[in-house]
Amino acid sequence: MSPSSPHRMPRRSLSRTALSTLLSAALFGAALLPAAQAAATTATADADATIADAAQASDVAARLKAFNALIDEQWEGLMREQPEQASFFGDYRYNAAWGDFSLAGAARHNRDTKELLARFKAVDTRGFAESDLLNHRLMLRWLEDDLRGYALKFHEMPLDQFNGTHLFLTIMVKSFPFNDTQQYDDYLKRLHEIPRILRQVTEVARQGAKDGLMQPSYLLEKVAAQCNGIADSVGEDNVFAGALKKFPDSVPAAERERLRKQILAAVNDEVRPAYRQLAEFVSKEYAPQGRKEYGVWSVPNGEALYRFSIEQFTSLDVPPEQIHQLGLSEVARIEKAQSEIAKRLGYADLKSMRSAVAADPKRHAGSREQILQLYRDYLAQMDKRLPELFGKLPTTKVQVQSVEAWREKEASAAQYMPGTPDGKRPGLITVNTGEPEKRLLTRIEAVAYHEGVPGHHLQLSIARDLPALPKFRTLTGQTAFMEGWGLYSEELGKEIGFYQDPYSDFGRLSEELIRANRLVLDTGVHHKRWTREQMVQWMRDHSDMEEPNIQSEADRYIAWPGQALAYKMGQLKIRELRARAEARLGKQFDIRAFHDQILGGGALPLKELELRIDRWIASVPAQADSKK
Repeated sequence: MSPSSPHRMPRRSLSRTALSTLLSAALFGAALLPAAQAAATTATADADATIADAAQASDVAARLKAFNALIDEQWEGLMREQPEQASFFGDYRYNAAWGDFSLAGAARHNRDTKELLARFKAVDTRGFAESDLLNHRLMLRWLEDDLRGYALKFHEMPLDQFNGTHLFLTIMVKSFPFNDTQQYDDYLKRLHEIPRILRQVTEVARQGAKDGLMQPSYLLEKVAAQCNGIADSVGEDNVFAGALKKFPDSVPAAERERLRKQILAAVNDEVRPAYRQLAEFVSKEYAPQGRKEYGVWSVPNGEALYRFSIEQFTSLDVPPEQIHQLGLSEVARIEKAQSEIAKRLGYADLKSMRSAVAADPKRHAGSREQILQLYRDYLAQMDKRLPELFGKLPTTKVQVQSVEAWREKEASAAQYMPGTPDGKRPGLITVNTGEPEKRLLTRIEAVAYHEGVPGHHLQLSIARDLPALPKFRTLTGQTAFMEGWGLYSEELGKEIGFYQDPYSDFGRLSEELIRANRLVLDTGVHHKRWTREQMVQWMRDHSDMEEPNIQSEADRYIAWPGQALAYKMGQLKIRELRARAEARLGKQFDIRAFHDQILGGGALPLKELELRIDRWIASVPAQADSKK
């Protein structure tokens, strides 16, 4: 019976004893009055408490509703401000527009972010559930980091050979929907705006040069070459005209010729000349002003920039020297495991095996298509075994294709681009198949699991299908979680019996070694002030990477401070949490339940992930007891 229900006793005949009691009460009323008053007071207090509880519950509900509305407002504002990102996420309301890439646009975004942060800080979170408190913490972190990045002027370095705006625009083309005539027309409007964007990028770059915030000159020369490469491609061979090669059935034949003519005109007369103009600016004006040192320490406020980058990409506040030492220990551990495989295979030592494999044509690809097919085969075999490792499985598909020819020299071995939440655009793995005869086959299995399943494709597909979470948690996330999960996923193939070929298992360790090397190399160049030559020599001494990859990897770490740290730092945290769960739960540990818990909260900062897993571990014994 609830406290708010009146407690009524049934009426009955009064006994002699009862009458006597009532008479005594009447005669000695003064003595019994305090007790009666106390009872009445207690009843009143209970009623008041009930009313207060109801009012408080109503107040919490109202505040929570307002908070969730503010979260939605922030996301909606972001999609309007960055319509190209909206298209990437499968929100096609703003397909005809681009964001503002100018200095004024960055300043306006910063002002809006300050206002939003103040509003989120003003939210009264008393009485909120832990899930809502987590949303609040994550949103504050996101907005505060955005403001810190602006204050450090990160936006004033918009061009590099790995992650520059000129490349970002081509990626947005890949993610654009071409399902009907209207979407082709929207895309045409976007093409007309690309010259404006590149002019804005030029403006921002000039300001960065004035402030001394620039990439090394030799990397900017690569940017100019990339821009010229994009401009050199004519007609349908240009990346911005790729959608003309195959129209969907929904586009009438009568419209196709019009669209082809208008899009080709926009590409040839507007986009290509704009890229050519950007290339000229970079080569003649911008690159000559580039920094001479390799590390970001050499730019104004460089050490603060690097510490911020570490926090952004690892979600941890760890000194760079500590990360460097961790990298050295991980390199030693992995090379010891590789040495054991080398001896089992009859090689004198690790160096001998690396040399033999590097010189063996059978360990290298024979064609571009062989590389792509191996990726597809490994993904297919893993897909069949996923139910052994996960309770929740992805519902979207993943495709494999080659990276564009003009990106081969700078692109990594493979990259993943998530599909849309509705599944209409599948996930995409782009593989660098350039110079196939120089690319080892031994590492393809591990990379396939990392980029596809159970790695990025599985994790990001599941995140997009978490209905209880707001979009800022399902469609975005922490790099250390995502890349750490990808690296952790490479090991899962070993657990279920894959890597049967010892050379492939050696390749798995080679891939992990690359990520351990990154801890050494990233901190080496940006903290310990290594030269590029030191970086290259380290990779030659401590990996079996092909020379083209060694060169591109060194340039990647130089251009993108901190990002390379995310993989190992994230993997080590997931490993740590799994070991903790296995030790505390013993026979109750369920690998599928553990993985579902890891993935079920989206791509969290590592400290938040640790809190989530600790709560899950604490809940498991209680759940087990309740079944007895």
